[in-house]
Amino acid sequence: VQLVESGGGLVQPGGSLRLSCAASGFTFSNYAMSWYRQAPGKEREMVATITSRGTSTNYAESVKGRFFMSRDNAKNTVYLQMNSLKPEDTAMYYCKADFGRRTYWGQGTQVTVSS
Repeated sequence: VQLVESGGGLVQPGGSLRLSCAASGFTFSNYAMSWYRQAPGKEREMVATITSRGTSTNYAESVKGRFFMSRDNAKNTVYLQMNSLKPEDTAMYYCKADFGRRTYWGQGTQVTVSS
C-alpha cells in the first residue's frame, strides 16, 4: 500500500498550489479520502474529506471557500486545490485513506506560505 503526496512547495501569500496524492496497493474507489495538515508544535488537523465516489466533500472552517478537494478514481488520485493561501496554511500536508477499520497515511508534502 502506498499513498504518495506531491505538489507542495514555497508560495507567496495569496498564491495557489495543487496537491496530489497517488494511491496504489488497495482498491482506491472503495475508500473515503482526506487531507490533513500538521504545523510545527500543533496537532494534526483535518482539512478536507471526500467520499469514495466523490459525491460529497467536507472542509475545515478555516479553508472553506479557498480549498477544493477532488478525486479521479480512474487514476487512483486525489487532489487538493489550494487558493488564496495564507501564512497560517503553512504545514506538512498528508493524505489519508479510510475504509471500515482500514486506514492508510501518506508521508506528506510540505507547504510553506511566505513572502
